[in-house]
Amino acid sequence: MKPETKPEIAKIDGDTPALRLLSLLEIIAEKDQFFTLHGLVEETGLPKPTLHRMLQQLETAGMLQRDGDNRHYGTGVRLRRLAENLLLNNTVQGARHAVLGQLVKEVGESCNITALSGNEVLYLDRVETQAPLRFYLHPGSQVPVHCSASGKLFLAQMKPAQRRRLLAHVPLERFTHNTLTDLGLLEEEIERVGSTGYAFDDEEFLPGLVCIAVLVPAAKGRSNLGLAVQGPTMRLSREKALSFLPALREAAQSIAAIDAEATPDGSAYA
Repeated sequence: MKPETKPEIAKIDGDTPALRLLSLLEIIAEKDQFFTLHGLVEETGLPKPTLHRMLQQLETAGMLQRDGDNRHYGTGVRLRRLAENLLLNNTVQGARHAVLGQLVKEVGESCNITALSGNEVLYLDRVETQAPLRFYLHPGSQVPVHCSASGKLFLAQMKPAQRRRLLAHVPLERFTHNTLTDLGLLEEEIERVGSTGYAFDDEEFLPGLVCIAVLVPAAKGRSNLGLAVQGPTMRLSREKALSFLPALREAAQSIAAIDAEATPDGSAYA
């Protein structure tokens, strides 16, 4: 008889009490039924008094409410209203996603929207190709700035002193044989990216993965949005990726127009 395996502990993290409450809400949001304090203690491993205090705070704020037996909890009116309003009003994300989906149909490979977050590139949105061989990198994924196509574009926008300050404290970790770990070689690559307006990740982060990216144009200052096409080397060569540039740039302009329309003064993006 096999020994019983203990369920994986749901981690509640955060540097502040507010972030820990948010982390608890993320766990609660995944539930499709009422839950109890005792059940959350088993699920999270947190002390009962700590969880009881957190649940009281969320209940007082209207994010949670107790069922008739006073033991079970469910989502509160305020939390449900928050979720409904987010879905109702998040038309910018929906419009961006539609542009991303159309680009995938046009080029036949997975596409994503990225932003610079600290010293990493954050995937804001992604649409996967329907081709049988593909790499899964879901929204929320983060990749190192020095070995991603979008990351090189963000670096190329920085002043040399700002870029040196960032890269001096970021380990240029080697992920593949193609990863640029020499600061001088990386600077040469960034100069090329700055002059051409596009960047490659040529199997620099994941073996067998090629990526080409452009920036979403910004009317003022630097852009913090990248748009990229990714595919396996067996389907996507550098030459083929370059042929996607017109479609990629047209989609980037469309996203810029969406963001400009959604900005109160209309000036965020060209």
